Amino acid sequence: MKQMHCALFLGLCMAVTLHAAETISPDDDGAIPRSVNMEDFDALVTNSPFTRSLGVSDSLILTGVAHFETDTFATLLDTKTFESHVVSKTPNFQGWQLVGVGGNSAEIQTWSAKIQIPGGEVISVRYQKPPPKPPRAKSGGSGGSGTSGGNAPPLTSSQLNEAKAAAVNYKEGFSSDGYPKAPPPEMVAKLSRLSTSQRETINQQMLGLRNQGLGLDERRKIYEGLVDRSLQR
Repeated sequence: MKQMHCALFLGLCMAVTLHAAETISPDDDGAIPRSVNMEDFDALVTNSPFTRSLGVSDSLILTGVAHFETDTFATLLDTKTFESHVVSKTPNFQGWQLVGVGGNSAEIQTWSAKIQIPGGEVISVRYQKPPPKPPRAKSGGSGGSGTSGGNAPPLTSSQLNEAKAAAVNYKEGFSSDGYPKAPPPEMVAKLSRLSTSQRETINQQMLGLRNQGLGLDERRKIYEGLVDRSLQR
């Protein structure tokens, strides 16, 4: 009798085991990996972490590159705020630093700049034609057509007049030469050796650079370089 009971018990256990094996699918077995569907990669394809642009560079475009002696300056434009930024090998007030420029100097569409932002991350900004500024109320006279250099807007009539007046009264200095007050005596001596037209051309270039957002120290360095090169010619 005991043998019969044991045989019946073993048969019942085997039946339960076989039924469980039939009802549990491989997908539900935690020991067996589930198959991967292409739908699982939809999020990565549409929002890849490798092609996603950094927030700081979403609205930045490169609008100009200027070389002065051993220094290189790049002007950036925030297309959302239309605020202009200047970067060089010296970090600006935002901590942005120019670490390199690329492209063919003769083909502006190929220009690019690599900018290191706080934290050590490097972003790449490419040249784009600046979009038109939103309309604003007119004030003062109409714009002129002075030599501003780069992609800065043309000089206004008042700026052209300022450049001409400062070329005559060069000892007093003007708003864009980079000096907080009148130029030092050694710079006045150099300016005296230039013609009025040469000083006026330099003044127009400096006003154009100020329009691009260059700070006081950067303008002074560029101004001195322009004067020295004009004397060498």
